[in-house]
Amino acid sequence: MKVDFLISCVVYLVFVFLRSRETIHMLQQNKYNAHKTYLKWLKNNLDKGFKNLSIVFLILLVFLMYKNVGVLKICFNLIYIILIIDILSGNNQNKLPLKYTSRVKRLIFTNSLTHIIIIVIMSMIVTSNNLVYLYLILGFIAYINSLYVLLAVLINTPIEKFVGLYYKNKAKNKLKSMNNLKVIGITGSYGKTSSKNILNDILNIKYNSMPTPKNFNTPFGLMISINNYLDKFTDVFIAEMGACQENDINELCNLVHPKYGIITKIGVAHLQTFKTRENIQKTKFELIENLPSDGIGVLNGDDEWQRNYKLKNKCKIKWIGIDSKDVDVRATNITLSPNGTKFDVIFKNDKNKYTFETKLLGYNNVYNILSSVALGREFGMSIEQLQTGVSKVKPVEHRLELKRQGDITIIDDAYNSNPSGSKMALDVLKMMPGKHIVVTPGMIELGDEEYEKNYEFGKYIADVADEVILVGREKTKPIQDGLREKEFDINKVHIINDVLIAFELIQKLKGRETYVLLENDLPDIFNEK
Repeated sequence: MKVDFLISCVVYLVFVFLRSRETIHMLQQNKYNAHKTYLKWLKNNLDKGFKNLSIVFLILLVFLMYKNVGVLKICFNLIYIILIIDILSGNNQNKLPLKYTSRVKRLIFTNSLTHIIIIVIMSMIVTSNNLVYLYLILGFIAYINSLYVLLAVLINTPIEKFVGLYYKNKAKNKLKSMNNLKVIGITGSYGKTSSKNILNDILNIKYNSMPTPKNFNTPFGLMISINNYLDKFTDVFIAEMGACQENDINELCNLVHPKYGIITKIGVAHLQTFKTRENIQKTKFELIENLPSDGIGVLNGDDEWQRNYKLKNKCKIKWIGIDSKDVDVRATNITLSPNGTKFDVIFKNDKNKYTFETKLLGYNNVYNILSSVALGREFGMSIEQLQTGVSKVKPVEHRLELKRQGDITIIDDAYNSNPSGSKMALDVLKMMPGKHIVVTPGMIELGDEEYEKNYEFGKYIADVADEVILVGREKTKPIQDGLREKEFDINKVHIINDVLIAFELIQKLKGRETYVLLENDLPDIFNEK
């Protein structure tokens, strides 16, 4: 009996391992349930969290009534073999693969160990009389796998805190040893990564600058950046700072202690966790209010949420803008073309105009360049150095990045769309000569304003696009409503649930010269398939 039970448990463990890998993947994309984001996702996606397992209980409960042990063992093994085959042969729609970080490996180990301990205990007490009940317990654990994995998260919490403290102290000590290092913090509701990369390209004309890689903008991301990438030759460290609740920026500032700070734009990103725009505003200004009295903050004079904030810091502030005239650094005569952007820059108390050219597209990038130019001047860079730096700025991946694919030009703006950026992306598409196709799943994490912002997005799309491909029928309903409001031809609206199908569809819809805007690319946790 014990041998037969253990054989069944091996099959069961293979299934649990594969299923737990899927679960941990979603857990990772939900920041390991920080702020209960994973539980909220699970609540809204019960079909994904508990898929393929209802049949397990149905069959086991039937055999509980009849207690045919021989048939029960065959049935148990057969069920899990079928489920294993289903997982292995499933159509993987995931765009972002599971990252096997040290934390994930620890989580997989702990989760697997808890299952093994349960099976070892069961093997010690298994009899023909209680076999069906043990199978039911295993079936129940498999069924609640999406919740069960949180036990491993709980067990590992002290370990993760210890690991985090170790790397935090290591990073802080390294920064303390670099007395001449200039530390710049960049935050905002959007545009942080673009601004960071633009500033890095410009400062590297004169300094050895090092930005946080990719979108490493969390405490652990900054620790990794400092411990693994900073060296004695680094003059400037540019820290991108992300936040989804109050005091997140304070935590990052306490880690890196920036002397310089840039706020890009204050919008409605992460409104679900911030609750109000005032909380977003206050949190972004945590960066400026953490600067020392001899520090320098760069703010956007065209952003009302920056203009109307009562700053509780007497550090030096440099204002940039396009529409506002009472700023320190202003862009005028902006000319957009498919090849890039050209504009003049006026510095306060300087009657001259200086022409800048960049390969980047869109007004948002002009703002980002102005912030970098303003800070570059404070760092002692000449106008010629700044002009050279701006001309050498490279397009940021997935942020209004032009890609040529045969007779189709892709405008890749797939990274984390927002109301301001999405409209700007449509303006870029509008000036392109040829057929215009928009591919989007809409915008997320906008709280109570999500419907309204996506509805307005749909109306903007109607003014620009010839064809529209929407990814996710339910999620894009506000965009559909916006398109209908503008009486957009419904025959030119194509709704799919897998973004990969979009590229096949584009080939059928393209014209002689076609420009395709990829606006936003939602994480796998938002897949409707």
